[in-house]
Amino acid sequence: MHDVWDGLIKWTDAGRTLALARVVQTWGSSPRAVGSAMLISEDTHVTGSVSGGCIEAAVIESAGQVLASGKSQYLNYGVDDETAWSVGLSCGGEVSVFVEKHDGSTEVWAALRTAIADNEPSALLTVVDESAAGEPSHLLVRADGSSVGPGWDSGSITAAVEVGLAAHEQRQSSVAQIGGVRVFVHFIARREQVLIVGAGHISLALVQFAHVLDLDTVVIEPRQVFSRPERFPVQPTQLLPQWPQQVLESWDLNEETYAVLLTHDPKIDDQALHALLRSPVAYIGALGSSRTHAKRCERLREAGFSDTEIDRIDGPIGLDIGADTPAEIALSIAAKIVAIRRR
Repeated sequence: MHDVWDGLIKWTDAGRTLALARVVQTWGSSPRAVGSAMLISEDTHVTGSVSGGCIEAAVIESAGQVLASGKSQYLNYGVDDETAWSVGLSCGGEVSVFVEKHDGSTEVWAALRTAIADNEPSALLTVVDESAAGEPSHLLVRADGSSVGPGWDSGSITAAVEVGLAAHEQRQSSVAQIGGVRVFVHFIARREQVLIVGAGHISLALVQFAHVLDLDTVVIEPRQVFSRPERFPVQPTQLLPQWPQQVLESWDLNEETYAVLLTHDPKIDDQALHALLRSPVAYIGALGSSRTHAKRCERLREAGFSDTEIDRIDGPIGLDIGADTPAEIALSIAAKIVAIRRR
């Protein structure tokens, strides 16, 4: 949802009528993951993607019908469907896409807008069963178990919250049955961030790669000579000229955080590691040779960290692609983050 969210807000605030298409189920070699989204306006402007191109035209055509009738559509494309060959799924993938007319004025969408603005995870439940037409169609379940969704009966809300919390725990979207009705449970995580300690040449390139990958970038750099914004060809989301412990003691170190330590200066990197190793961040990588990393591990053992905690560090950092230049090292780090991101 994050990839189309800015467009969703912009078009909704401009009063444009639009359809929202989301991938709700996939099998085999489907080109895009569950939860991938596309927006289609009444004047056929499009942003986002549900397939990387192979079924877009068919979905856009269905979106026009949805906007004209106001009635949602549940679309299936697969190798057993004659349409599969015409839309490009002959490779063996199958995909189900739900297309609905978007109403950004509802209480549920307002709550989702607040959650995303506050960078809080949420589970958006959408009824995708044609037999339930006319019933409440959306419910938002927050991580604390609270929910927003007028019109749901108490029994359905209890079951829906349980399903929504399971999505939070498993960190994935799925289709579920609630009271005999098919519901798409769309887990919307926080925005992912690359937390970079050190603003040397590798950092400059890594910020560029992360920007292309739609990742927020937070650069922590206490050394004034490196913390000048004009050094960056692409500006990081945040550039913080502070010591790591000043930032990280109050920073939200969550599962959508990929931490990269690039100074190989113990006075800086070790501070960050002390905060990161006992946090739930998805990735911790540290620059340095095998010898440098061995010394780093020994310092951490002396500081009281266990081998299990220390083993979380990816060092030397990145995928082994024979990287040599700063840009190549940054590419290897970005590739490793993608590998972790996609599990």
